[in-house]
Amino acid sequence: MSLADIVGRLNAAERAAGRAEGSVTLIAVSKVQPLERVEAVLEAGHRVFGENYVQEAAGKWPTLKERFAGVSVHMIGPLQTNKAKAAVELFDAIHTLDRPSLAQKLARLADARGTCPELFIQVNTGSEPQKAGVLPGDVDGFIVDCRGLGLPLSGLMCIPPEDADSTPHFAMLADMAERNGLAGLSMGMSADFEAAVAAGATHVRVGSAIFGARDYH
Repeated sequence: MSLADIVGRLNAAERAAGRAEGSVTLIAVSKVQPLERVEAVLEAGHRVFGENYVQEAAGKWPTLKERFAGVSVHMIGPLQTNKAKAAVELFDAIHTLDRPSLAQKLARLADARGTCPELFIQVNTGSEPQKAGVLPGDVDGFIVDCRGLGLPLSGLMCIPPEDADSTPHFAMLADMAERNGLAGLSMGMSADFEAAVAAGATHVRVGSAIFGARDYH
């Protein structure tokens, strides 16, 4: 797979869902990828990237943003409260707002800076004990609390259970977003992004299918 292949599949999924081509944002997940692979995707014209680790992103993106205009970097990994200050300075969007303490910290930082990244609330649609995210039954209340803090919520995000059919989880997320007046749906990865687009995804997160397998060594 390559960037062109994935974009072609994404455009086909948009058309099949009766949506405008280019209406779904493709986040190229560049965590743990060698710099030359990231540069190749930038040189191919792609401009939206996802990172899981604040420290890794800090070592990579300020320099790349100087070289390539119009780059947008999204935080898609768990965010520790003590890394929130660095995150709001680095990222254009944070997809992993998942607890009151982080919401409060982001609100204080937004007040101090006068700006805030786009924010997506991570929902643990499978209620998995080992996974981050707001439990489905707590989502509506958490959205009210975040809005009360003045946070600019863009939408919701989920990572369905690994061995499950993703489609019901995408439908659940879309329903939660709709009833709370949120337009953004960050859902779908390499294996299931077409199903996510059919269910209304506005952002899909694709990594290894664009860059090749990650080498963690």
